Amino acid sequence: MSENKSRREFLSQSGKIATAATACALFGATGSVAYAADTAKPTCETGKPMNITATHYYLDNVLLEAGFNFDGDVAVSTRTELKTLEIKDGKIAALLDNNSHADATLPHYDGGGKLLLPAMRDMHIHLDKTFYGGPWRSLNRPAGTTIQDMIRLEQKLLPELQPYTQERAEKLIDLIQSKGSTIARSHCNIEPTSGLKNLENLQAVLARRKPGFDCEIVAFPQHGLLLSNAEKLMREAMQAGAHYVGGLDPTSVDGAMEKSLDLMFQIALDYDKGVDIHLHETSPAGVAAVNYMVQTVEKTPELKGKLTISHAFALAMLNEQEVDALAPRMAAQQITIASTVPIGTMHMPLKQLRDKGVFVISGTDSVIDHWSPYGLGDMLEKANLYAQLYIRPNEQTLSRALGIATGDVLPLNDKGERVWPKAQDAASFVLVDASCSAEAVARISPRTATFHNGNLVWGTVG
Repeated sequence: MSENKSRREFLSQSGKIATAATACALFGATGSVAYAADTAKPTCETGKPMNITATHYYLDNVLLEAGFNFDGDVAVSTRTELKTLEIKDGKIAALLDNNSHADATLPHYDGGGKLLLPAMRDMHIHLDKTFYGGPWRSLNRPAGTTIQDMIRLEQKLLPELQPYTQERAEKLIDLIQSKGSTIARSHCNIEPTSGLKNLENLQAVLARRKPGFDCEIVAFPQHGLLLSNAEKLMREAMQAGAHYVGGLDPTSVDGAMEKSLDLMFQIALDYDKGVDIHLHETSPAGVAAVNYMVQTVEKTPELKGKLTISHAFALAMLNEQEVDALAPRMAAQQITIASTVPIGTMHMPLKQLRDKGVFVISGTDSVIDHWSPYGLGDMLEKANLYAQLYIRPNEQTLSRALGIATGDVLPLNDKGERVWPKAQDAASFVLVDASCSAEAVARISPRTATFHNGNLVWGTVG
């Protein structure tokens, strides 16, 4: 515990993130380490394909994890082996001995001995409003800036950004694909300033990118579901194809916790949708909101498995015993926590929640926008931060930490048995320049190619 605490204190200083828990809550610190992001534009080496058009092919020389080497009960290293994948119609048809091609007429490509890991999942991002892909811009946000100040800023800024929404969303998708993510959940502003325009723009982009990228959309009332009188627009967004009903700080923004949450849940029930709420509040009101949502799902069977609480900073205000009492109830109702793994002074009980069976996912949130100038779009970085902050690092725990980036899809189970990939799994994966997943997490290893449903969407293979 003291080791993890010291590490958190170091990251808190070095990351230059807001030092007060309330500041983290207000501005949603993403926890991105402030080093330069790689450009997302892939370069093509002579003779190497940038696109695989075949629907049935072999991918040779991919490094698969085969098991742990144990010293007693402790995993000390990871065994690997080179294999050939047979890929057909977007799925992994078979795992074969390396370089074995039963059908010599099929094309074959060379993975270069790189490690095969499951595709990453960026489960909290805002594709519809970003500076990424445009000129560098860092807004001055004076001390004491409130959420209401930010809402006023957005009301001015959003019309300026809207002409570039599609272009920048495309570039942001390029970025996160270059980091190995092919699945995402994007929050999309639904409020009187934007109307449904951001949703229409985002849907147009996602339709174009569908062969290489799957993305759910959360209709997000950024300016307050009640405060901006957004109910009609939210309902229209549900009818227009948004997948989730969003919400925002029901007390500090909407000023009426139960009324705000009840309306959010009612819209979801009316359209048979899920819920994904931004909850930044760290005051007792935030804890009350979490408790109210858990109670609502417990007494409303139709909502089981359909609630995600994003950020959920209020959980950092609970002591260990309180988390122990709440987590099993959340797990029983299949409530998901989406965390950006913040690196300020706030200690989120992410490991404790995971240990109690709560599904914890992560996302990059802001990527260079008016909320934060940080953000690398890299889910492997999030796994690395989670590992640094919350676990005692060894081969096994580092390999488990990868799950926060992949939706808990892991090559090996806790016993060291291979559980991924297997025949008929989606051919969605990333090739990584690492010897095993533990190294990939610890070193945020470079990615060389990203595949989605059999399509090469970024990078190169031989």
